[in-house]
Amino acid sequence: MEEQNKNVYDSSSIQVLEGLEAVRKRPGMYIGTTSERGLHHLVWEIVDNSIDEALAGYANNIDVIIGKENTITVIDNGRGVPVGIHPKTGKSTVETIYTVLHAGGKFGGGGYKVSGGLHGVGASVVNALSEWLEVKVYRDGNVYYQKFVNGGHPVEDLKIIDQCPEERTGTSVRFKPDKEIFTETIVFNYDILKNRLRELAFLNKGLKINLLDERETDKKDSFMYEGGLVEYVQMLNENKTPIHETIVDVSGEENDISIEVALQYNESYNSSIYSFVNNITTPEGGTHEDGVRRALTRVINKYATSNNLLKDKDEPLSGEDVREGITMIISCKHPNPQFEGQTKTKLGNAEVRSIADKIFAETFERFLLENPEQAKTIVEKSMTASRARIAAKRARELTRRKSDLDVVNFGGKLVDCKDKNPDVCEIFLVEGDSAGGSAIKGRNSMTQAILPLRGKILNVEKARLDRALSNEEIRTIITAFGTGIGEDFDLSKLRYHKIIIMTDADVDGSHIRVLLLTLFYRFFRPIVEAGHVYAAQPPLFCIKHGKTIKYVLNEQERDEYLASLSPNTKYDIMRMKGLGEMDAEELNETTMDINKRILRKITVEDTMAADTVFEKLMGEEVEPRRKFIEENAVYVENLDI
Repeated sequence: MEEQNKNVYDSSSIQVLEGLEAVRKRPGMYIGTTSERGLHHLVWEIVDNSIDEALAGYANNIDVIIGKENTITVIDNGRGVPVGIHPKTGKSTVETIYTVLHAGGKFGGGGYKVSGGLHGVGASVVNALSEWLEVKVYRDGNVYYQKFVNGGHPVEDLKIIDQCPEERTGTSVRFKPDKEIFTETIVFNYDILKNRLRELAFLNKGLKINLLDERETDKKDSFMYEGGLVEYVQMLNENKTPIHETIVDVSGEENDISIEVALQYNESYNSSIYSFVNNITTPEGGTHEDGVRRALTRVINKYATSNNLLKDKDEPLSGEDVREGITMIISCKHPNPQFEGQTKTKLGNAEVRSIADKIFAETFERFLLENPEQAKTIVEKSMTASRARIAAKRARELTRRKSDLDVVNFGGKLVDCKDKNPDVCEIFLVEGDSAGGSAIKGRNSMTQAILPLRGKILNVEKARLDRALSNEEIRTIITAFGTGIGEDFDLSKLRYHKIIIMTDADVDGSHIRVLLLTLFYRFFRPIVEAGHVYAAQPPLFCIKHGKTIKYVLNEQERDEYLASLSPNTKYDIMRMKGLGEMDAEELNETTMDINKRILRKITVEDTMAADTVFEKLMGEEVEPRRKFIEENAVYVENLDI
């Protein structure tokens, strides 16, 4: 009978979660993840409420404080959360906002014309996922206070605890994340907070945001940019060489939808375009970005033709041509944005496309007409990019795979695997012919392909696609992957779902790995973003005692392992040879066997930060690289020269 009851599906089977229980039961539905990213998402939810006050014109200062016990305090000088009794809940509005999902001033347009937090769940979700949370409201000459514990339960009703000057208004929220929810970490990362808060300051001209870390003495930053997006572009281009002096600044509004764009071209070959809606980053773009891109291509073509820079025999400049070397920030403020998907990564409002196109086109066209020398420089760079694109198109033909026979052994390089299912196939890009030979002998020939690389590949940060395609090693990689490149790129044609960079654990090996990562990031970015790129981790030491052989990755692992041995053990430590000096058995056992190896997955958490690092370390400018080395030299523990 007991077994039968377990299978009964009736009214009693339906679980009803009261209040904030649903958030604690399924936190991922509300903050995406309970890892480090989700932890910091709590901060953004509270900061977004303060930003909304700034967008509405009522706040110009926000303080974010990391407490010694990894608490977070967010203080603004906005109007202060309403404190009266809410007509629907019968509770104070403060308690309603912090304990009821979908309660906020963001619905119907009565509270905020424009808002970053769309669902009204932010404050209550943070409360639900906190060990405790306390709110102070400065309003009407009073200081109101309420505390919540154990996932959002009020300790007592909202009460007045002090008086304050009539002119002082605002809200202070302090909370401690619940370690039962955030089991991975409850330690806030200063740099993550710093980068996002700086971004918010750029996006909200004139707003001052202060960050203080009480865990460390004197660790604080303050951000305030009267130039807004112009200063943002200036910062992003600090490691590049601009080709025109003036940063183009465009702004306008139509039907309560505002568009602001700042841009400047530089000597690099990559485009850096970042777009936002109501301060929310939209990495997949959307209609606001589509409109600006469309106008950029049309206006530059029109100017080039009317000024006889582009001849009748020339091809029209493509979007790819006019975007080469551009750094651009697009910010849209919309009273009712519609995002595609749950992740808010792509704006879907159709009306924004034409509004963004019109606002940007009118001002950018005027800039070109009023600045003929700068305009000519921009057009000439686009025309050079066009010629390179046409050359690259011809070169790409050489890398297209005609049949399976073409890549069985092209040029004696790729040694393919027998299985053709990309889900189980992996390709090792191996430094040198010697290591390649050992890898070929030590591999699992069914699922592991080997591509030995001879020497260092071209640094594509300093080269256009046409030059990259003239490099034999790069052409071989493109052909092996099967995806094509540039306009022909198709992720679905990737032949291996694990691309493993296998280089020596020395300076040369690190350099080759970085060159390959630069290639992948610039020309195969979807492969990296989809999580297909890995770095092999060959061991640094081999420890032998008795019949036991233990491989360890670094000095720390070596010391920890030795400390675990009994005091009377005799042991031998051998520093491992380079990949090329390992025989097939050693290479398989230490680095290739899927049951024993360690792989490091390469991810792109922050595209803007990644762009900056690649430009700094691999670009033409020497000074930023020298400065980076000087600032980080103190962290080097083992220097291999």
